[in-house]
Amino acid sequence: MADGRPALITNAEKSQDEQLRDRRLRYVLMMCARIVLVILAVVLVTLKVPLAWLWALGCIVGGALLPWFAVLLANDRPPKEQHRLRHFFHKRPEPDDPRALEARPHTVVDADE
Repeated sequence: MADGRPALITNAEKSQDEQLRDRRLRYVLMMCARIVLVILAVVLVTLKVPLAWLWALGCIVGGALLPWFAVLLANDRPPKEQHRLRHFFHKRPEPDDPRALEARPHTVVDADE
C-alpha cells in the first residue's frame, strides 16, 4: 500500500473472473424470477382468483421491469479503490515540528514481553 502498511488478503478485491461469474449468476437468477412471474400471471388468470387482474398486472409489470434491472445489475461493477493514485497527487504535509510525531499516541511492540 502507498501509506507503508502491509496489504491484507482480506482487503483484496475479487478477481475479474469472480466478478463476472457473480454478475452472470445475478442475471440468471433475475431472469428465472421473471419466468416465475409470467407463469404465475397465467396461473392466476386461469384459476380466476379474486382480483386476478390486479395480481396478473403486478406480475406482468414485474416481468417487464426485471430484464431492465437485470441488465443494469449485470453490467454494474464494484467501485474501484478511490484513493489508489492519491499519493501521486496529494503529498502528506510535513510537520513543522519533528516532535509532533512523537507526541501522537503510538503502540510499542516489545519482543521481550
